[in-house]
Amino acid sequence: MKILVVGAGAIGGYFGGRLIEKGEDVTFLVREKRKNQLENNGLVIESVHGDLQLKPRTLVSGDFSSDFDVILLSTKAYQLQSAIEDIRPYVSDHTLILPLLNGISHIEELMGNFGEEKILGGLCFIESTLDDQGKIIQTSPSHDFVFGERSGENTERILALQETFAGTIADFRLSENIEQEMWHKYLFITTLSGVTSLFRSSIGPIRDQEYGRKKTHSLLQEVSSIMRRIQAPLADNSEEIQLNKLMQLSYQMKSSLQRDMEKGVPTEAEHFFGYLIQLASKTDLATPILEAIYANLKIYESVILKPLN
Repeated sequence: MKILVVGAGAIGGYFGGRLIEKGEDVTFLVREKRKNQLENNGLVIESVHGDLQLKPRTLVSGDFSSDFDVILLSTKAYQLQSAIEDIRPYVSDHTLILPLLNGISHIEELMGNFGEEKILGGLCFIESTLDDQGKIIQTSPSHDFVFGERSGENTERILALQETFAGTIADFRLSENIEQEMWHKYLFITTLSGVTSLFRSSIGPIRDQEYGRKKTHSLLQEVSSIMRRIQAPLADNSEEIQLNKLMQLSYQMKSSLQRDMEKGVPTEAEHFFGYLIQLASKTDLATPILEAIYANLKIYESVILKPLN
């Protein structure tokens, strides 16, 4: 399969690099600055699963190329609209679009632009970041990439994609219930990113503090109440499962949203928290912790956020 990875950052760069390492046909769609960085230094990954350095193929938006079989979207939510326009020339009748964004609202936006049939479900579990030199630093035991048809069917095309991903060093897994897994990830990442950004701390010290633990649990319950009110496909014990995951994370684990704040760049405040608050407003559910987190992020954006280059 011919694969286009949108972005060569901490997520797309890592999984795209692992696919190239395996021998797959991968091209990165990047900005001019990142293209120059990759041409000069290569794609560099420092990982607990093995380091990697390679010279990938790249495109800048507007460059000519034939279409692709699958497009992996690994951008931040606030970059989604520009990414949609960037990939439009490379989408054909047979192209599949596989987003790795956290949350849910991006699915509807992608379907509105490219049609329901083209959009797969996807998510990942990985702790990685991009340093100042453009190197991908991957530190977590987990480097999981989960994908599937949103219908849950094992279609011919999804089995072909599974075959393409098979044998990669990263853990690529086909799911027959990807929509539920995406909602579970949304519950998990909203809680993790909410408390770590609010308290400006990795998860360990928050768990150590009595009221930190209480706020973590309360936030998870607040978010799950919204999801259950709108009949999202959560498993019966999803709250317990996600809370246990949070309690078992490494002491120094930070959310990517918190890392974005530390770098002084935009966050996914609207995509994570603003969307949930909107849903709650239609159901008469109170959201005091979500609103505090959302306010914290919006104040950060107005006061601290560095100008984008």
